[in-house]
Amino acid sequence: MIAAAGTDAFNDTVVVLGGLLVLGAVIAGLARRSFLSLTAVFVVAGFVLGDGGVKVLHFGAGSGFVSALATVALILILFRDGLEVEAEMLQTHWRLPFRKLVLAMPLTCVLVALATKALTDLGWTESFLLGALLSPTDPVLSSSVVTNPRVPRIIRHSLNLESGLNDGLALPAVLAFASALDPSQTGFVWWKFVLQDVAVGFATGLIVGYVASVAMPRSVALRSEVSPKQKALFAVGVAFATYGLAVLPPNGNGLIAVFVCAIVLGIRRPDIRGAFETRAEDLLEIVKLGIFVVFGSLLTFGGLFSDGWAAVAIVAFTLLAARPVAVFAALLGTRTDAATRAFMGWFGPKGVATMTFSLLVLSQGIRAGDRVFEIASLAVLTSIIAHGLTDHAGAEWIAERTERAEAPGVAA
Repeated sequence: MIAAAGTDAFNDTVVVLGGLLVLGAVIAGLARRSFLSLTAVFVVAGFVLGDGGVKVLHFGAGSGFVSALATVALILILFRDGLEVEAEMLQTHWRLPFRKLVLAMPLTCVLVALATKALTDLGWTESFLLGALLSPTDPVLSSSVVTNPRVPRIIRHSLNLESGLNDGLALPAVLAFASALDPSQTGFVWWKFVLQDVAVGFATGLIVGYVASVAMPRSVALRSEVSPKQKALFAVGVAFATYGLAVLPPNGNGLIAVFVCAIVLGIRRPDIRGAFETRAEDLLEIVKLGIFVVFGSLLTFGGLFSDGWAAVAIVAFTLLAARPVAVFAALLGTRTDAATRAFMGWFGPKGVATMTFSLLVLSQGIRAGDRVFEIASLAVLTSIIAHGLTDHAGAEWIAERTERAEAPGVAA
């Protein structure tokens, strides 16, 4: 009977995920032309079909499946983000994203942590964990901004590069705070974590990335031409192999290793980077949509508002104050006007990274992990709606404003 019940649950899940992928492919064009996004559709579908709705889908928050799916998604997302570094970093305008990464993102984390500590009874470590979860941004939820050619290139480049890199840069903080709260890791010492987890992961990524860049021939292997498909498959294999090697003794962090490896591989082998971006994007999209569904299925109205108005206030503060203030502060002294700073401050949506990191935290059995997860989830849902409604209008506004400023006579 138990085996039959497990089989039924698996069958239900496969049918639902398959149906949603078909639906997503059909409505993708409509989603691009409206305020909706596939992210919103899949999260809402997961919510309706999950514990907060008709209960067709049910995933245990601490189950091995949720943890494994989150890990696979992070491996692919961080690897893709790392590969994109070289293509953007060698562009002329690198100072704005650099300032936002090293100044605005940590400041956002601190501001959110201070607000969380003031509004809830969560401890400092839990508050900083939530701040770390809500500091990365996601370009998927503001696609009109980063793809509209009328939006000034420096803004598109800055937002896109920031969102591509901040996943990997936020990861060490998330892991450190989560490890400090994990009941299975007694006697956690932060400097040991840095030396072992981060340093070993970083070194593994450097080594594997260099070896992989040399191992794959550029054009001919075994007397036959190396196709882009082979290079894309090679890159996917390198990503998972890097993670596996890093977690072996002396037990480094596999996710950090994957991100660093991708940076090295992308810089040394632009051909592999290009092949991965064009050939492996479908695989990445399927995994991301799976994360959206699982994420949505774990949400309930009662859980999202378990901290009441405090949760609402934290989310509002994160989107309306913490991120904009941090960006304004980080861009002081640059050749950007107030409108540009305000625009970039608003378009810092919370998406895939926050979702996936939150699922990873939820699966670790942290005492206050469910509360941290619910507040982060409310922030993601609010961001999906708010940024989905404003990205097209915002892109048009900044484009028209720039065009008026560049018109003859205006500059003078």
